[in-house]
Amino acid sequence: MKFISAIVVFSAAVASVSARPLRLSRRAVDPNLVPQFGVQAGVNPTGTGDCDGVTNAQGVPIKIPCFCPPDRNSFIASLNANVAAGHAVNNTGVQVSFPTDNSKASQLARLNAATISLQNLRDLDTGHPGRNRHRSPSTLPCPGRSSNFSARCTCVFACTAAGGVDPALVPEFGVQAGVNPTGTGDCDGIPNAQGVPIKIPCSCPPDRASFIQSLNANVAVGHAVNNPTVQLSANATAGHAVNNPTTFPTDNSKASKLARINAAVITLQNLHGPGVGCPVVSTTFQAQAQAIQNGP
Repeated sequence: MKFISAIVVFSAAVASVSARPLRLSRRAVDPNLVPQFGVQAGVNPTGTGDCDGVTNAQGVPIKIPCFCPPDRNSFIASLNANVAAGHAVNNTGVQVSFPTDNSKASQLARLNAATISLQNLRDLDTGHPGRNRHRSPSTLPCPGRSSNFSARCTCVFACTAAGGVDPALVPEFGVQAGVNPTGTGDCDGIPNAQGVPIKIPCSCPPDRASFIQSLNANVAVGHAVNNPTVQLSANATAGHAVNNPTTFPTDNSKASKLARINAAVITLQNLHGPGVGCPVVSTTFQAQAQAIQNGP
């Protein structure tokens, strides 16, 4: 049976946000607007083809096929095909849109398109379930729980307001992306003790607007959305316990400044999954934290 369970949820959410028509895109989707899976394939295999997916309400990982989520490049290619057609190529009764603005309705539409693409990666012979058992993993779809798309959908409603991050309080990166590319994907980051730039991915640091959006999501829940075991607190940056339970406090105390930098560091390092993001040396966050600690 084709996966369509999440579609009703997402579609209803999109409709509830705004009655205004969405600005649709039938051209190649911008990869920067494609939501990250938030889950890595092949984690803790059981030996029977199952691995860890998102966690349930009790914090226990839900089992998913070890080949899920798929390779991001092939996934985006499938998403592109669906968006170009205006529906799931492998499930033509399911409509797809991919608007590019930052409204709630458009964010939800993109998550919906991603979910539909994930769950309909290949055309299954629904009338012949026996045939599907013998198909190779590369020809099978992935369940919605092999991504955190559902949690992100909920977050579109709650995270910005609940996180409430003032962009003026978000530390500046202090580094520009794409400086002096080597041709192998590396560019210049901050200098080391000898004054030589440390090499970082040319895509780092990320776009500030999308970074602040991720930071908002993390602050709203008190931990890294893409790495739930990592809590946001000032302790890691300060090097000691601080008496401030807020993950992104707004006052001007040392502890609060350090808490904000720590929240930024955690967000930076977990942008796309557990420990998958940009290195801290793609910013001056550490130097900023040291200056705060040494300041009055």
